[in-house]
Amino acid sequence: MGILEVKGVNKRFGGLQALGDVNLSIEENTVHAIIGPNGAGKSTLLNCLVGKLIPDSGSVSFDGQSVLGRSPHEINQMGISRVFQTPEIFGDLTVFENVMIPCFAKRDGTFKLNGIGSVLSQRDIRDQAMAMLEDVNMADKAHVHSASLSRGDKRRLEMAMCLAQEPKMLLLDEPTAGMARADTNNTIDLLKEIKQKRDITIAIIEHDMHVVFSLAERITVLAQGTPLVEDTPENIKGHPKVQEAYLGGHG
Repeated sequence: MGILEVKGVNKRFGGLQALGDVNLSIEENTVHAIIGPNGAGKSTLLNCLVGKLIPDSGSVSFDGQSVLGRSPHEINQMGISRVFQTPEIFGDLTVFENVMIPCFAKRDGTFKLNGIGSVLSQRDIRDQAMAMLEDVNMADKAHVHSASLSRGDKRRLEMAMCLAQEPKMLLLDEPTAGMARADTNNTIDLLKEIKQKRDITIAIIEHDMHVVFSLAERITVLAQGTPLVEDTPENIKGHPKVQEAYLGGHG
């Protein structure tokens, strides 16, 4: 049994069948990519995994517990940290302050922004935040205002914020969207480093096949709301059904 299990999930929006009998198993400590042409159901599936949508039928469980009916916050507390297409950071705070927030929230369970002064004075939180920044090679930018960062560095900062929550799984929603190739390659390298240093599962939804084939150990291909095939990257590359799905998805 995988750390994430999706069984018989269906989701309709009026007359549109967005997901049809989706079954998916993601093994612990692997990198698993979910790909497919536009309209394949990737975003709908993602939203079912993180509590933004409730399937019409079927089950979704993480680490042996159902996620259905839980809020996104509760699912995060279970051990899933989601990285959004657009980096979710506090632009009016420094890089260091951004990372201190999840460090504090992980320890105490709550955080109020008006408490940043008292949090900054706590040595253990400061040390943990700096360790997270060192892990993503951003310690030298600790006191830079985060709004001024490049898109690649904003993504790097968001990764540090996620890792501070000590998740069992990172769920990445097109983490290189809108990036120049250099930033994309830096993000690939960062994810490889994170995977090497931690016992962590990574699930990635991504359009860029360069990213997918650089990182994934297993790939699930969605087409018209249904898993078409799951296999290794080597077997996916030349799979005729995959080529047909992508060619049929354009235009």
